[in-house]
Amino acid sequence: MSESPPTTPVCYRHPGRETYVRCSRCDRPICPDCMREASVGHQCPECVNEGRRSVRPARTAFGGGTAGRHGYVTKALIALNVLLMLLSIASDRGGDAAVGGSGFGGLMGGSTPLTNWGSVLGLAVFPDGTLGGVADGEWYRLVTAMFLHYGVIHLLLNMWALWVLGRSLEANLGPLRFGALYLIAGLGGNVAAYLFSAQNSATAGASTAVFGLFAALIIIERKLGRDISQVIPILVINLVFTLTVPGISIPGHLGGLVVGGAMALVLAYAPRGRRTMVQVAGGSIILLILLGLVLFRTAQLLAG
Repeated sequence: MSESPPTTPVCYRHPGRETYVRCSRCDRPICPDCMREASVGHQCPECVNEGRRSVRPARTAFGGGTAGRHGYVTKALIALNVLLMLLSIASDRGGDAAVGGSGFGGLMGGSTPLTNWGSVLGLAVFPDGTLGGVADGEWYRLVTAMFLHYGVIHLLLNMWALWVLGRSLEANLGPLRFGALYLIAGLGGNVAAYLFSAQNSATAGASTAVFGLFAALIIIERKLGRDISQVIPILVINLVFTLTVPGISIPGHLGGLVVGGAMALVLAYAPRGRRTMVQVAGGSIILLILLGLVLFRTAQLLAG
């Protein structure tokens, strides 16, 4: 009986094409159209796709995505603040929203219908005789106030700080963690303003979140072993302004500083093996504490 002649291998994806090249990963024959360059030899398209799925995406030192280096969240926050400043000026219809008013020699600008609607306000009677404020159920003010400003100078000061601090923090933390830090710090400052300001005193501005970013930058940079000697003097100068210049919400700034620092500690020191779980749990605990403080202050105002 005669032996059958040896069969020439054919590409597993193109059976009509003979080939002697095999995938270095699965060892199946592949033709030139199916060859993909690999570190050793060539791979077939299926093995290349499988390899891509098995590669873990790059993460920052704190578990965030590397897309943070582009500063998308920082830019979006600045754009939102600027947009609301324009809407605030438009709502004023010829008032002193842009300049004039009180604070910093009259350059901070005055209140507008939009800031009256969205600023932190405990409980007050409005000119039309209606009652309003956080204690009256307007809890949204604790969030909206961190995006509203009393004048263009007020806005520019905060946006410059956000641009400088935000890009560095977002690159280190990733977009989601940086966004959470900003919102929780801003909320913390607004809750502090609600707790410790007069019930008919209105406050607004991104300063609550910005002071939280100052604290976070110091903590994150120290965790990474970097020099913070240039950051601390800037923070001290801002604290001096906070304590000495009339019309600035001291509780709001200090509250944002403390809460932002607390959130940064959670993000920076969460154990690597359970990092995301601890970070989410820590952020949730901070939010629950803030909620409890809001409920306490609300009960206090309504009882008084």
